[in-house]
Amino acid sequence: MSFIPSLTPLTLDLAVFILGVFLLLLETFRGKNDPFPGWIAVSGIGALFAASFFVGTQDALPGWVAPFYVADGLAVFFKRFALGATLLVLIMSREFRPILSRYLPVAPGGHGGWGEFVTLPVFTCLGLMLMVSAVDFVMIFVSLELVTISFYVQVAYMRRNGASLEAGVKYLIMSALATGFFVYGIAWIYGLTGTTNLSQLYSAISAPSLAFYFAFALLIVGIGFKIAAAPFQMWVPDVYQGAPTPITAFLSVGSKAAGFVLLIRILKSFLSVPLADEKITLVLVVLALLSLIYGNLTALPQSNLKRLLAYSSIAHAGYLLMALASWSSYNALLTVSFYLVAYLLMTMLAFLVMIVVNRATGGDDIANFNGLGQRAPFLAFGMTVAMLSLAGIPFTAGFLGKLFVFKDAIAAHQWLLVIVGVITVGAGFYYYLKVVRAMYWNPAKSDEPVTASLLTRVTVGVLVALIFVFGVYPAPVLNMLK
Repeated sequence: MSFIPSLTPLTLDLAVFILGVFLLLLETFRGKNDPFPGWIAVSGIGALFAASFFVGTQDALPGWVAPFYVADGLAVFFKRFALGATLLVLIMSREFRPILSRYLPVAPGGHGGWGEFVTLPVFTCLGLMLMVSAVDFVMIFVSLELVTISFYVQVAYMRRNGASLEAGVKYLIMSALATGFFVYGIAWIYGLTGTTNLSQLYSAISAPSLAFYFAFALLIVGIGFKIAAAPFQMWVPDVYQGAPTPITAFLSVGSKAAGFVLLIRILKSFLSVPLADEKITLVLVVLALLSLIYGNLTALPQSNLKRLLAYSSIAHAGYLLMALASWSSYNALLTVSFYLVAYLLMTMLAFLVMIVVNRATGGDDIANFNGLGQRAPFLAFGMTVAMLSLAGIPFTAGFLGKLFVFKDAIAAHQWLLVIVGVITVGAGFYYYLKVVRAMYWNPAKSDEPVTASLLTRVTVGVLVALIFVFGVYPAPVLNMLK
């Protein structure tokens, strides 16, 4: 136990890197198609997630890393978030393995790529953890690319599945385009200020100029892609539907969370520039309105659950942008952080149940959930809780997250956002409850029970419990940011 008190955020990142390298070497030398690498990945990330609660903020950092890296409460909180999300993705991957094996070419004596499939999320986690600590555009770009390149491979991993390959190509092209905008924005910032450090921007710019706003717009294009905000959402439905389901969940939660942390850090610097807050807030309001309207309206007619959750992801980006458009520093930070935790729980729960149903029925359409209440009552209950929380039913974490968002918007007098938000919440009730109707009111195509592993059932139970606990008692999440 002596090593735990000395564990710092920087050593936590290093431990994730070592785990990823170890998994790669393990797969290389074992060369067997067995579950061992998956168990190592789950155990390793689970141990690091538990150890992260013994990590505090770190004021003193090595001189070579201090200009690029911070270890404040926000960074530590979202390092835990990244580890928790990765742990859930790895658990999903174990359930998804029979589906994955159908789309991977296996050479004689080969291992089918299972070890790499559970290793890549570990490196993605490392990129997410570095990104939430980055305070210099150079490190932001490097960590962003580590995440993005890992996702390129993961999205297109099912090499015998045309939809997965198509999703990988679309994600590659759109992500490269967004990255180009982001890098161009960094170049403009450096040209204006002579620095790439976020903490030095406010002192380098005495007043906003047209070039300043142009640079901010370029950065917003790059970040808007990562958080799946309209009008930068073109890639979302097809990529979500074509990617392996655990990777879809990771994209939906991990990439969005890191993008919002990055946006918060950039906003802190840009809003500190005198007279810049009104125009920047207007940009956030427009993005929030577009995301709320587009995400919710396009989700209404969807019959495929993956695509429904893809458009839902755009809508939830709108609610999060709503909180940032009602910026009051600490309140916005608490609201966004709690909302992202709630979104993590309910989205991961929905995708986990979806994998089990897909394995049993062979599809992700809502029709595949018909009669699930009779075939697998516990899984149907878990999916019901996920849908109700995503819709914002009281006593769930999703409801409390939306309540915090609307509270901030009302306090900031963002009445247009409040009105549109209330209307779109009503739309959400319709398309989320379509899934509940299918599970309990539509007749099942088969009477064969839908079964899941013990680890999956335990995970479903824990996620359901946390959704209800945080729906009435958010203090454990909020206190971690203090």
